Amino acid sequence: MNKLFWFVSAAALSATLLAASPSKASAQVSFHVQIGPEPVCPYGYFDYAPYRCAPFGYYGPRWFDRGAFIGTGPWFHGPEGFHGDIDRHYDPRYGYHGSFPRHGDHPDWEHHHDWERNFRGNDAREEHRHDHDHDHDHDHDGH
Repeated sequence: MNKLFWFVSAAALSATLLAASPSKASAQVSFHVQIGPEPVCPYGYFDYAPYRCAPFGYYGPRWFDRGAFIGTGPWFHGPEGFHGDIDRHYDPRYGYHGSFPRHGDHPDWEHHHDWERNFRGNDAREEHRHDHDHDHDHDHDGH
């Protein structure tokens, strides 16, 4: 019985090592990851997980089409070659600690009268559509 145990153990170890050794043949695997529906946020959402709703003032007017956010990251549905301004003061990665709208909240554009003219972004972002095999979105500083 002891010899049978060692034989089976050695065979299992050999099979594991053989399966783990690198293959001489190279294969390319490609797949598309579905990450769920686009977040519904009144003034847009951040382009990084967990896609939290961005506060009013983070995105500039070019990010909106008749009051609707044109998306970012995997859900971007704006024009090819898009560039838009953002205000990093409203990003928690850069120290923002204020309030955030919740998913499903509705915008209050009347409360932000004339904001388009007064918006002063401090960075620019470039977005690419993800429905034409474009897999990148970059902001001005390369993130």
